[in-house]
Amino acid sequence: MSIVLNEQKSLFTLCTKTSMYQMKTDQYGVLLHTYYGKKTEIFDYSYLIQRRDHGFSGNPYQAGNDRTYSLDTLPQEYSCFGSGDYRQSALSVRYQTGARALELRVKDFEILEGKYRIPGLPSIYAEDGNRADTLVITMKDDVEDVCVKLYYGVLEDLDLITRAVCVENRGAAPVFLERVMSMCLDKPYGNYDWITFYGKHEMERQLSRTAVHHGVQAVGSLRGASSHQYNPFVMLSDRNTTETQGECYGFSLLYSGNFLAEAEKDQFDQTRVLMGIHPENFSFKLEPGESFWAPEAAMVYSDGGFEKLTHIYHRAFRNNLCRGRFKHARRPVLINNWEGTYFDFTGEKLLRMAEKAADLGVELFVMDDGWFGNRDTDNSGLGDWHVNEEKLGCTLAELSDRIHAMGLKFGIWYEPEGISEDSSLYREHPDWVLRVPGRNPMRGRYQLVLDFSRADVRDYIFDQMCSVLDRAKVDYLKWDFNRSISDVYSAQLPADRQGEVPHRYVLGLYEFLERLGKRYPDILLEGCSGGGGRFDAGMLHYTPQIWCSDDTDAVERLEIQYGTSFCYPVSTMGAHVSACPNHQTGRTTPLNTRAVVAMAGTFGYELDPGKLTEEEKDEVRKQIALFKEYYDLIQEGRYYRLTDPARDEHYAAWEFAKEDGSEALLCVVASRARTNDPPTRMLLRGLDEGVLYEAEGKVYPGGALIHGGFPVPEAKEEYQSWMFHFVRK
Repeated sequence: MSIVLNEQKSLFTLCTKTSMYQMKTDQYGVLLHTYYGKKTEIFDYSYLIQRRDHGFSGNPYQAGNDRTYSLDTLPQEYSCFGSGDYRQSALSVRYQTGARALELRVKDFEILEGKYRIPGLPSIYAEDGNRADTLVITMKDDVEDVCVKLYYGVLEDLDLITRAVCVENRGAAPVFLERVMSMCLDKPYGNYDWITFYGKHEMERQLSRTAVHHGVQAVGSLRGASSHQYNPFVMLSDRNTTETQGECYGFSLLYSGNFLAEAEKDQFDQTRVLMGIHPENFSFKLEPGESFWAPEAAMVYSDGGFEKLTHIYHRAFRNNLCRGRFKHARRPVLINNWEGTYFDFTGEKLLRMAEKAADLGVELFVMDDGWFGNRDTDNSGLGDWHVNEEKLGCTLAELSDRIHAMGLKFGIWYEPEGISEDSSLYREHPDWVLRVPGRNPMRGRYQLVLDFSRADVRDYIFDQMCSVLDRAKVDYLKWDFNRSISDVYSAQLPADRQGEVPHRYVLGLYEFLERLGKRYPDILLEGCSGGGGRFDAGMLHYTPQIWCSDDTDAVERLEIQYGTSFCYPVSTMGAHVSACPNHQTGRTTPLNTRAVVAMAGTFGYELDPGKLTEEEKDEVRKQIALFKEYYDLIQEGRYYRLTDPARDEHYAAWEFAKEDGSEALLCVVASRARTNDPPTRMLLRGLDEGVLYEAEGKVYPGGALIHGGFPVPEAKEEYQSWMFHFVRK
């Protein structure tokens, strides 16, 4: 049983394949956290909790004269503001009186077979024989009749635990939620590192590792999306943890909007980790009888370094978060016309590109921005989702049919959440945008944002999209969002509910994507927000792949895809071969290297194939054939980070290996060519020591490749790359 209850000791123990999580209800009904770490025999770990009179740490009235009992020092499972705990809190509630005090006590629990689901929000699910159980612990504030249900999903075979929170107002008056974290974890012992992934547009998810110091360290987003700047995935690790050794903890929030992740080291060297919706500009009114669900957080513990943690997340996200026919089906190699033409195209120009792409072995042609409304630049037309047949010279159905006749699939670009001021839609419905009354709005990329918290707005855009998609054969849809949200005000909500707009917007986005996926199950959806501005686990529930970054430079992609890989599978990373000199950096890299890097993703092209030389065309044909040959190994195999491209001065290297160790693919990119360079080897992982492997016409024992390594050739040119295939004999 993955959930073990000791009612005599009020002890809850959650067990996965290799980890264990434990809580205990104490004599006052407070839910204390006792243990999270390596799976051991089940034992009451509350013996580790030490109580002392520390001074200036207040004592609950229930404790009488016991000055050693304080919520300011105890490890709690879900902390509350106004309870005498002066650390960062998980929950803060304001009442009509203006008071904010809250004291939660355990009232009940239940164990359910299977994994819970959250209405209107993404969550990891159990299927294909994966064992899952749910623990629900009900806590209540007796004075104000606020009830909090803590949900724990224990996915034993997947080796992870999920958490969610539901707050209910069982009183007679409205209450306002001002902070609702999805998880709280208190670690009374240990010195940790705080690992986050920062960035910017065109350089996302760069790894940052700093020691957890006294005070609060936090990352988050107030941009309305999870953002390019910080990612809703963080890690806590021992100071000496490496890729393959040491303990670490991962926390991933399945949410695509404003978020906050905090690590606080308190006065007694205890570390608290919190994660959930960002409380800034957040307030949610609960009328009597209403409830609020916080988004899910997925927690992973590893005693085998970052690599083991990564493999757990990859397997769970690929198999139990992504949905639909494309989560495992082979996805087509695509070409996108954006960097090949930008807005300067006609239907005939696209058809010429598609014809040349088909000759190279490309399987999907994607028409990007500029096919609709009055849209020849990025300052007009957004929101007018009707085909510009004058520009295309034909209907969308005719264009699609001609492309399909070439043996290609057909895809198009959309940005349903955006609207141009120079558009028919804005002139007809200016109140449909997020805009503060009496103020001029902030512009981003010359556009405003539609109020997706409103059902009428979503319904209109949905109908407009359906009128296009129903009239043509569309196999792929790229969903883009090209600005941060500001001017957060909805014309449809009253003043005391304006704090709900950011969260209601995300719920509206999810509702729209759910409808779209159900209506068009055979369309491959790719998420995008100026590249990686909404690359999060929440979006993966609706779009099985996300455009990793607008930066298509192969050298910079090494770092972007490296950071992304700690949580997100290769099969989710949109990656393309682009033209050189690169449009973002001006750098020129070998065509082979651009392909090697893009193959560590969904793989495609972002260029005009008509501008390739005959030699380059032959090389592209070979690249596509090679990717198809290694597709299952790359997309479904285990991913190993062999170097850190931001810190290794010589080579960037990574590896794909089948789960059974029968096959591996080693990928290497030379950081720069140097004269008389010292020899370099790569220690392979994921192989069997006791068997032989063949590569490059030679045979190697698995143990030799693991412990002795594989020698890397000397680089003869800048950014030279190699792929080495190992097969068990």
